[in-house]
Amino acid sequence: MVRRQAAVVVAALAFSAGCSEATPSSSGSSTGPTSAPATTSTMAPAKTLKLTVASTVASGVEVPWGLAFLPDASALVAERDSGKVVRVVGGRVSEVGAVEGVKSSAEGGLLGLAVDPGYPGKPYVYAYFSGDGDNRIARITYQDGKLSDQQVILDGIPQAAIHNGGRLRFGPDGFLYAGTGDGSDRPNSQNDDSLGGKILRITTDGKAAPGNPDGRVWITKGHRNVQGLAFDGDQLYAAEFGQNTWDELNVITPGANYGWPAAEGISQLDGMTDPIAQWHTADASPSGIAFAKGYVFMASLRGERLWAIPVANGKRTGEPQAFFTQQYGRLRTVELAPDGSLWVTTSNTDGRGQARDGDDRILRVTLTT
Repeated sequence: MVRRQAAVVVAALAFSAGCSEATPSSSGSSTGPTSAPATTSTMAPAKTLKLTVASTVASGVEVPWGLAFLPDASALVAERDSGKVVRVVGGRVSEVGAVEGVKSSAEGGLLGLAVDPGYPGKPYVYAYFSGDGDNRIARITYQDGKLSDQQVILDGIPQAAIHNGGRLRFGPDGFLYAGTGDGSDRPNSQNDDSLGGKILRITTDGKAAPGNPDGRVWITKGHRNVQGLAFDGDQLYAAEFGQNTWDELNVITPGANYGWPAAEGISQLDGMTDPIAQWHTADASPSGIAFAKGYVFMASLRGERLWAIPVANGKRTGEPQAFFTQQYGRLRTVELAPDGSLWVTTSNTDGRGQARDGDDRILRVTLTT
């Protein structure tokens, strides 16, 4: 942990329904989150955090995966299996189009979405999806409530029925970040010539962004399956699926190696960067993450809960807290809404959950500290 915290100092990306309240709960098992090897006594006492499910924004959405807000505070949502994109506004859900060439599987299909930071002057939406033999990132025009003119800007990302990654996020530097998986082929994560098991940083044309280490498309390697990306200012965090033992929350430092397949969780291996928190897979199996009010909020699939991890300046500042444990089923995506609330999607119709009336749904969660 000492080695990691020293590295984090330079981690800033120098690339210049009804109402439900929840208080923090335990992990739901006797083997909850485990910290990096630093004494808890060095951390500030946990702040009081209260999360409330204020409303159901939308229901009946089919396997919602990517979610991105537009300047008018409406949101575009990707349906993983159908390949459709829907717009959610005022409780209404309407289809705006479908991404061409989507091939769905156990974990593949239409995944992450991101809206161009220059929208509407640059009227583009970016989609990460599983195609015929690989995963791809496409730029799609979104105007007058419709998708059109799809162009693949990057392809060749390893694809399999599982371990496809898929999250997209624009950074404060204006470049597009993408989390990928190893495509069920472990050596991809350490192979510098593979886009699998990496975090990518690209221009809106799909080229390597200026300042990337060695001019590559990717900035980090050694990941198993990255499905969550979130920024606190310039600092990027990433959530990652473990195999059988440890899921991870990582602080991202350009050029770092996060260890897979040699390392899973905190391993203290030379040349490898350890996570700042880890969970047994039954308590997490994380997907999307978002940053707000000093916390990384992490949606958990198998764990069926929303984790809140206090962070500051690329370090964890307290113990993770769990909310809504087993209340809403599998949680896939969490995004910070323009009004300061969190939008959280369930994932109970994805073939691995138990669908409930109204699933899948998007929940609006308010937070106070």
